[in-house]
Amino acid sequence: MSTLAKSISRSSMAGAKQALNVSAPVLRLYENTLVPVVRRRISTGCRQQTSPLRPAISSPQPNVTRTFSTSPHLGKWGIFKTVQEAEARHKSGPFSFRAGALFVLTGVGLYSYFTYEKGRMERMRVTESHKGVGKARIGGEFTLTNQNGERLTDKEVRDGKFSLVYFGFTHCPDICPEELDKMAVMIDKVHEKRGKSLQPIFITCDPARDTPKVMKEYLNEFHPALIGLTGTYDEIKDVCKKYRVYFSTPRDLKEGMDYLVDHSIYFYLMDPDGNFVEALGRQHTAQQAADIINTHIGDWNGPLKNDA
Repeated sequence: MSTLAKSISRSSMAGAKQALNVSAPVLRLYENTLVPVVRRRISTGCRQQTSPLRPAISSPQPNVTRTFSTSPHLGKWGIFKTVQEAEARHKSGPFSFRAGALFVLTGVGLYSYFTYEKGRMERMRVTESHKGVGKARIGGEFTLTNQNGERLTDKEVRDGKFSLVYFGFTHCPDICPEELDKMAVMIDKVHEKRGKSLQPIFITCDPARDTPKVMKEYLNEFHPALIGLTGTYDEIKDVCKKYRVYFSTPRDLKEGMDYLVDHSIYFYLMDPDGNFVEALGRQHTAQQAADIINTHIGDWNGPLKNDA
């Protein structure tokens, strides 16, 4: 009960005794019935008065429906269960080990992706730069004879696959055997990863001595997938010109004549459409060359035959 209520009740009793000459029982009745009512009303009025610096706090409405929220319930220490957890988070700041690991993994993934895309776009740019208007700058159509005596066009030889073309001759003392051994390793590595999607081709630069029979015996020593091609002098000279291969074989050779043949030492990678992709030289190991070929095959978006 407030001091104001008590003072008013006492003054009211004193005034009543002076103004009214009533008996004690009547005054006790007045004190027990009317005074408590007056005191309650005065106390209620005091509580309802608010200070301009301390506004009244409205009592909660019991029938108000609370809306659903997905926010975590904030306890005494916020979203943390104990003060130790809150202090630990405060010391570590907004970053944690998990957040740092996620950031690093995301960065590595993005770097790998953009590095691969950059390499792919560069390979596509190089491939497109080797294409002329209407025909390839390196490579072209031809019709030659294989080691079985069959006449085949360039399209029939490719057979919907990538092709790896090498120019040489069977009487080569050292370079051709070394390069064909490396070619055999490249073929196996590509077939192991990409299936039989690469067709190796050996085109002779010495048509006078490299007959189909000689080619067949020679190529069987290196790899069974190799297709050997020969032809007339003019046919071989024409295909060497299309592939920009140096051709020094003399014309009108007599049987039994001994002569040397100079030629370029490159493997020409061609796509299934017969377009030049890349030249692989002696600076590439068998593994490096196979990796390059596998990458180009993986970038290919057109139809590709990879069966036997």
